[in-house]
Parts: sequence; C-alpha cells; structure tokens
Amino acid sequence: MDLLLSPLHARHEDLGAKFSEFGGWNMPLEYADGGVLAEHRAVREAVGIFDVSHLGKVVVRGTGAADFVDRCLTNDLGRIAPGQAQYTLCCDEDGGTIDDLIVYLRSDFDVFLVPNAANTAEVVRRLAEAAPEGVEVVDRHRDHAIFAVQGPLSDETLAAAGLPTDHAYMSFTTGTVAGVEVTVCRTGYTGERGYEVVTAAEDAEAVWDALMAAGREHGIRACGLGARDTLRTEMGYPLHGHELSREVSPVMARVGWAVGWDKPWFWGKEALERQRDEKTVRTLRGLVAEGRGIPRPGMQVIDADGNELGEITSGTFSPTLRQGIGLALLDRGVEDGAEVLVDVRGRQQPFRVTQPPFVRPSTKES
Repeated sequence: MDLLLSPLHARHEDLGAKFSEFGGWNMPLEYADGGVLAEHRAVREAVGIFDVSHLGKVVVRGTGAADFVDRCLTNDLGRIAPGQAQYTLCCDEDGGTIDDLIVYLRSDFDVFLVPNAANTAEVVRRLAEAAPEGVEVVDRHRDHAIFAVQGPLSDETLAAAGLPTDHAYMSFTTGTVAGVEVTVCRTGYTGERGYEVVTAAEDAEAVWDALMAAGREHGIRACGLGARDTLRTEMGYPLHGHELSREVSPVMARVGWAVGWDKPWFWGKEALERQRDEKTVRTLRGLVAEGRGIPRPGMQVIDADGNELGEITSGTFSPTLRQGIGLALLDRGVEDGAEVLVDVRGRQQPFRVTQPPFVRPSTKES
C-alpha cells in the first residue's frame, strides 16, 4: 500500500528530512541540519515546529452532536464550553483503548475530533455506526493540515505571524496568517508551552512558510517525529500502541483523570470501573537509569531475585537529563523509589522507579 503524503512533503524534502512511516503516512523523522538532539533542544530552549498532518480529523455535526460524543468517549464534555478542547479516550467494551484523541468543542452541534492517524478509520466507523438520526460523522483526514509550534518562544513566534497567543490552556480561537484563516489551540505533546495550528490542506504551504519566517529570529527549527517522541517520553505522555492499546486501558495507563466517572454511561465504563475498584491490573510508571542502560519497548523489568515485575512500553535516552528513561507497566506492589532491573540486550541494568514527568513541564504556564 502506498503511504499517504503530507501536503508539506515537498517542503520536508527541501529541508533534507529523513522519512519514516507513521500510521500509514510518510512523515519526517528528523532533518539533516541537526537531527533529533538539536530538534529536541530547540523545543526545550527556543521554538520548534512539527508537521503533524498525519493526525486524524473528524467532524461530528448535527442536533445533539456534543451529547452523542459525550455518550461515547470517556471524558466529560460537560466540563468544558464551546471554544475549549479536551483530551479523551475511545474505549472498547472490555476497557481496552481504541484510541486517545483531542475533542474541539465548537458548539453543541459541531465537534471536531483529532484521533491518531492509524486509528482514525476505526474511530469513524464506531461513531458512524452508533450515531443517531440527525448526527453525521465525517472523515476529514485529508482535508486539513496541523502544525505544532512548541517551546518557550512559541508565543513570540505566533505573535510575529499575527496570530493570537493570549487564550487559556486547552482553548482555541481563530486567526489569520498569510491571508488564511486558521484555528489556533493552546496545547501540544511536548511539555512546553505551545500551540497547534489547524488549516486547510491547500493552504498548508503558505501557513508553514509564514510560521517559519515569523520564527526565524527566535531560532525556530523544523522538528520531526523522532524529537516529538523523546519530548513526550520525558513528560510521561502516553502514545497509543505503547502506553495505550486494546490491551492497555486508561486505568492501566493512569489517565483516569480523562474519564468522566460520574457520567451515566460511555463505552467501556463498567470494565473501567471494575479495574479501578479491584486494583489488580498493572499500571504505568516511570524508570530512570542508575547507570548507562537505555530501555526499549518490550524489555522485561525484574527484581533482584529474577521475578518478573512488568514490561517497558517506551524507552529512550533523555537529551535533557542525559540518561536513559522509560515508561513501564508494572505490578501494583512495586513502590516508588524501588530499584529494579531491566534486561537490556542480555545485561541486567539498574533503574529507579519514579512518577513521570521526568522533566518539569511548562505547558500550562501563563
């Protein structure tokens, strides 16, 4: 199957991008002028821009659209008002995670969803099959581009482009750049203050060029999905297919804060309540290397006697901490601060159990 291309593919080629497959899309992994470490540092210290147009885009519209979405997904849409966004999850009846996604609440009859690329078709299928008369679910995956402008100088970059920056965390508004109206949401996946900009696919190049030009004096750097992964791992943010999956529920991934427990019903509610109350499933924890070990997904976590305690879901070398860090699903009896061992290519490397984030976030700072 041919991979889908971002509307910015030619721009990425011009920047010397190294490409990789993400959810059926051919997307930049890193760029030639520095790679993952330089891109990671730009986001932590200045500003970076990511093309995340591979993410899904779904419109749910019609009378009662917001209520319908609320009855399906885990979080409580009643907690937010139009003009705000919310992190939520789509679960199976057994509590497994079909996807985690962002909901933009435009109005009671107009909801915009941003699921993960690989799961978009399944999210659309489930919602479309469950939609009542008068509610329409439309897959707009190819119609929009999304850019993430992230870092301590993201405000300055957007302001230089003439875009708004004074709205609250997880809220969105509209603005105009390069003569194009875009949606600007104050959110991201890096732990730094930042924004995500949604535009029509046909306007993607003009908007990208304007943002790059606006950020030039602030040291903006195009960043690939390799740096996006190291940045989100330092924050302990879950990635579907690793910390969340059909086998890993929101309870296991410790994102129960994104579950509206008081709602009368949503997909998977009974199973998730059972997991929450019984406290028997493994849960997500952080690991920091005591030595030079770098954990990778699938590696086993054991105690000093060789007893299995869990498994690494994500692991990397932290460019900020300059040491190995990982996320792991561990038995509930493992205490914070405990020393555990990870089988790193046949050698048992010591790690300390902790609670993410590994690096102090600035996402919500005003």
